[in-house]
Amino acid sequence: MKVSARNLVPGTVKSISNGMVSSEVVLEIAPGVEIVSVVTKHSVEAMGLAVGQPVKAMIKASSVMLVAD
Repeated sequence: MKVSARNLVPGTVKSISNGMVSSEVVLEIAPGVEIVSVVTKHSVEAMGLAVGQPVKAMIKASSVMLVAD
């Protein structure tokens, strides 16, 4: 698969919490560093996602804001 997004972050599925319609998928991208994605339950099933599976998080945003105290 080819995509135009340049922000592909490799990781491993750490956990999947299924709801009625959506699922929360936690990826570990480095020891102690996680990215959480909420996708449809159908997408989790169609992609065959499972704990321990290597995947990539594709991040596409028009803006990213940073806040420092």
